[in-house]
Amino acid sequence: MTFDEAVALIAGARTGEELTAVASYRRLVKMVHPDVAPAGRGAEAAAAFARLTALHTGGGVLTTRRHRWTLGPRLAAGDIVDLYPVADGGTAGVLKLPRAAADSDLLRREADALTRLRRDGDPRHRAYAPELIETFTHEDPATGERRSVTVLERLDGFVSLAEVAARTPGGVDPRDAAWMWRRLLAGLGWAHRAGVVHGAVLPEHVLIHPQRHGVVLVDWCYSARPGEPLPALVARHREHYPPEVPARRPATAATDIHLATGTLRRLIGPRLPERLRRFADGCTLAAPRMRPQDAWALLAELDEVLHTEYGPRRFRPYAVPA
Repeated sequence: MTFDEAVALIAGARTGEELTAVASYRRLVKMVHPDVAPAGRGAEAAAAFARLTALHTGGGVLTTRRHRWTLGPRLAAGDIVDLYPVADGGTAGVLKLPRAAADSDLLRREADALTRLRRDGDPRHRAYAPELIETFTHEDPATGERRSVTVLERLDGFVSLAEVAARTPGGVDPRDAAWMWRRLLAGLGWAHRAGVVHGAVLPEHVLIHPQRHGVVLVDWCYSARPGEPLPALVARHREHYPPEVPARRPATAATDIHLATGTLRRLIGPRLPERLRRFADGCTLAAPRMRPQDAWALLAELDEVLHTEYGPRRFRPYAVPA
């Protein structure tokens, strides 16, 4: 069986039984696992592997001590995980399943970070991170591989800044980006006070609710305690990280501030006015000790810059371009 034949077989199957009537699950895993995919076919392999996993888990059902999750079709492929909508009666969420068992430690790190935020963070700001519904270990009955899995609350109506940027190639109006920037700093200030550095404040990991002007930071898999090096970085964004991250030096609040500033700066693009440009320059200096260290204090500075540039703050309706 070739790779293409295996992919076609998985795509056309309606149940796990249909698959095993043709080829064993273990054989199909060896054919379409992303680690052994033909050159340039990684995304296709990841999609096939995700569907194969869902079909194999009892037709898309995962049973834990607390829930019996019914999996829907894959929502998206993240950096290291596939995301599925799940439901158990009246409880709905998003399940994160790592494609490689070796990345389970990052899923456990996310669960630890979200638990710490809920326990130690100011409850008034919990909306800046998704709620952790459940975490458990899933063992593949055919291969014996064990993966850490998390289930998070669903965030309906949100879009990522990556999608916003893709739909706004000329850059977002700075007056619209202002509320995103402000709320992002507020969310980081909340996390830092709780003893968590996010570690990956990148466009895919910042979600906004356009109508409500809401912001949520997702993908806490790369988080760390202040003073620890980050466990990993997102390779395709390597150039956007501050120097301490690839050098495996301690991450601090200044690390997140650098990443957040770069994300908003790229979102605004050439429309960034000179005052905000100077503000951003000060937040992205190479040496961490030269950058701002307190996101809450930085928010107050940003408000001063915005007031000088645009006058008193007022609500601006915003819609992501179609």
